[in-house]
Amino acid sequence: MSERKTVKAACRSCHGGCSVLLTVEDGRVVKIRPDPDGPLNKGKMCIKGLRGMELLYHPDRLKYPMRRAGARGGCEWQRITWDEAYDEIAENLAKIKESWGAEAICVAQGTGRHMFHHVPRFANTLGTPNWIEPGFAQCFFPRVQVGMMCFGASPIADYYGEVKPACILVWGHNHEVSSAGSECQFLIGEAIAAGAKLITVDPRKTPSAKRSEHWLRLRPGTDAALALGMLHVILNEGIYDKDFVDKWCYGFEPLRQRVQQYPPERVAEITWVPAQQIIDAARMLATTRPATLEWGVGIEHTPNTTQTVRAVALLMAVTGNYDVPGGWLEDLGVLPAADHNNHLLSEEQGKKRLGESEYRILAGSHNPFPSAHIPSVIEAAISGQPYPIKSFLHFGNNGILSNADAHKTARALRAAEFNVCMDLFMTPTAQLCDIVLPAAAWMELDEIHCAPDWGHTILTQKQVVRTYECKSDEEVFCELSARMGLAYGAETPSDIYDEQLRRAAEQYPALEGIDFARMKQISYLQIPYTYKKYEQRGGFRTPTGKVELYSTIFEKLGYDPLPYYEEPPESPYSTPELLKAYPYVLTTGGRRPQYFCSEGRQMESFRRAHNFPQVEIHPQTAAAHGIENGDMVYISSPRGKIIQKAWVHDGIDPRVINCEYGWWFPEQAGPEHGCFTANCNVLTSMEAPFDPCMGTYQLRGLLCTIEKAMDYVPGDRTDVPPRGW
Repeated sequence: MSERKTVKAACRSCHGGCSVLLTVEDGRVVKIRPDPDGPLNKGKMCIKGLRGMELLYHPDRLKYPMRRAGARGGCEWQRITWDEAYDEIAENLAKIKESWGAEAICVAQGTGRHMFHHVPRFANTLGTPNWIEPGFAQCFFPRVQVGMMCFGASPIADYYGEVKPACILVWGHNHEVSSAGSECQFLIGEAIAAGAKLITVDPRKTPSAKRSEHWLRLRPGTDAALALGMLHVILNEGIYDKDFVDKWCYGFEPLRQRVQQYPPERVAEITWVPAQQIIDAARMLATTRPATLEWGVGIEHTPNTTQTVRAVALLMAVTGNYDVPGGWLEDLGVLPAADHNNHLLSEEQGKKRLGESEYRILAGSHNPFPSAHIPSVIEAAISGQPYPIKSFLHFGNNGILSNADAHKTARALRAAEFNVCMDLFMTPTAQLCDIVLPAAAWMELDEIHCAPDWGHTILTQKQVVRTYECKSDEEVFCELSARMGLAYGAETPSDIYDEQLRRAAEQYPALEGIDFARMKQISYLQIPYTYKKYEQRGGFRTPTGKVELYSTIFEKLGYDPLPYYEEPPESPYSTPELLKAYPYVLTTGGRRPQYFCSEGRQMESFRRAHNFPQVEIHPQTAAAHGIENGDMVYISSPRGKIIQKAWVHDGIDPRVINCEYGWWFPEQAGPEHGCFTANCNVLTSMEAPFDPCMGTYQLRGLLCTIEKAMDYVPGDRTDVPPRGW
């Protein structure tokens, strides 16, 4: 007689916090559905989670550890045991540490899911300061760092109380298509249905832009100028929250003086947004309360990232929408992150971190969660300067797809002596490694996490099945550290989860006595939000005790304490000679709801729905090149050329081209698997100048040109007409 049970769990197909019900029969998952009692998703779920069984039981999953059998990149692999894999990894890393020092090892990870805080813990335990994550300077963490330095916290939009936002400023965030925390798309949808007004800042007419009272169609890479222009309107017209600013903000007058440089008329010339639209949007944001901010990676893709994020964030401060019901919430941080074992990395070793002295907010000792600078790491692997990187250890990291300048990343991997990759599938990055390890999917591992990020809900993911010889990354860190005689501080991941919950209970007594075993029984736990926490504790967690419009931390570190706009290094105005050959402004963030970054291209159901990346082109521009909807198009930049399929529509400026991100073709031959065919990061730049604080490189606002691919012969994967939203 078969055994059938339903288990409450949490989907981890993205960064989000969607509660799910998993039906398991005879040790096999047979059904996935959203949990109607889920505290965040409330019975809703995106396609990535709903198709979880297709991923879990995909025949192309990595099934057991493998060793490279021939030349690197030769696609010849030999099955080995876990013991053999651990022994070979330990032996090779020990040799590198002895010959070159632990800093010659780079530990690389991808998106911030279950293993996110465990990877830097392993890097610190190993003794290397060179931990990297492709988005750390390009995605989310510039916003986190700015939040901590300006507000003393990492803010989030408030959809959780009885009061919903009356106005939502959606900036560089296409939540219905690419929300990294997928429950967000449902929460913001509820707020819109309840009557929230929208202001959308985006070069493209996204679904939220179509619903908005104000769509500000800015030139890619000019977000800081637009935010400063809106601040100019709000401060000069006196429609800011005077009580909040007077009592709780530091540096108002210097900020007021700075924004005089950005009148709407000048900002209109920079951003291509008409001055009256800037004025109208600023007025609506300042006078419609409560207002909140949904921001995305679109503001983190230029060498002016840090000051861009600061300028946008300060809109919430001067309008008094910080930590009020329906506004922009100070995070609760209910669940502390897994301990990073920072104590195991000496101060001397920390100073060896690549980028430590140049990009202090990213890599310096000021940052409690520092990352090495990816372009510096890649360059060190290729040139050996300032010291060599001899090994890359990848955990859920497909850097050839996710780093800028895909060809340069591939060269770095080929130059290294010993590489390891742990992933769900054989990727182009894994093909350039020496040992490949099979990673557990989200239904095959235990985890606790906080959602939204640093928020108020603890969710539990439970291992309900285990296929082949797959393991979770966290298990491997524990086991490999033990094999190498390293003081990881935990025998199993559960030890770490128990410690996190113990620390959480120190701040929230309601968690007293709850360990991981108990969390697996109750599935999720929520702490009620409270507001205006700065009043309760007598100030903000900043050096001045106030919101720092003028940042004393930036000033101390030698950076401009006030936000400013800087033209992207490659743009129509910075490089006018280049514009002659590359007459269009390129943005590279296009996504689809089926895919998460570079993941999901093996999934037949996803590929049937959207099988080839699309380049968005205005009809006027397409006509000038003889391109029609559905044609194959070459997009070229000074760094390379790719092909995508034309999506011709009028929701984009005729001077702007948008490419989809994350594309490769697992069905094509390795080791490349088509990773240089349609990958937008063939077009992007990893070269200086970088953001002086975070080391960010330029991913959008670059220059490109297009042409119809007259010589392209379509294959069976590219014959479907393009689909819009």
